[in-house]
Amino acid sequence: MSEESTPGFEQAFGVLRQFTRARSSASRAVEFCELCSAGLSHDHSHLVELASRQITCACDACALLFDGMEKARYKRLSRSSQFLVGFEMSDGQWESLLIPINMAFLFRSSLEGRMIALYPSPAGAVESLLPLESWSEIVEQNPVLRRLQPDIEALLVNRVGHAHGMGRAEYYIAPLDECYKLVGLIRTNWKGLSGGTEVWTEIGRFFAELKTKSEQISGGVNA
Repeated sequence: MSEESTPGFEQAFGVLRQFTRARSSASRAVEFCELCSAGLSHDHSHLVELASRQITCACDACALLFDGMEKARYKRLSRSSQFLVGFEMSDGQWESLLIPINMAFLFRSSLEGRMIALYPSPAGAVESLLPLESWSEIVEQNPVLRRLQPDIEALLVNRVGHAHGMGRAEYYIAPLDECYKLVGLIRTNWKGLSGGTEVWTEIGRFFAELKTKSEQISGGVNA
């Protein structure tokens, strides 16, 4: 090959290499149904495996198989969330739940027959002992919690702003995958002992987006 043709060849090869990398990256970004391996759109369904609490990506056809099935291995998660206006929980009631930070999600496990409280941490979701008496008192004040669907919906609590005098506590009924999305966000972005600026920015963005897409409904008895 002549010296005159070398620059053109190298340029063409460089373009081809970039194109190949782009295709490879795009291929890796495609998600597949974990049950049948069909390609998935960005806005796809999720299932929860009841025994492990693992979230599974699924196509609509596979997800439909688990709609309304009480004793199946999986349950299909809802795509809707609600922001609870006028939800009633005192500082004393929150402290009685024995959750060491100001964020948590609580749901009923049909397999274990009890309420489970989890809070996000840099290591993932951590379970906290949930005193039944404290939870029962909160349900009495907020009857909307009686409508929580076992295994697939949780009471998602954000009291960070309230704890620091920077805003009101926020309460949601959220699909379980949204709760685990928050856990993953914190685990991925946490730095050092306090988390760093980036993780708190991401947490703020998460709750702002969740509130925007949530339906507002009455939470407490007096709301």
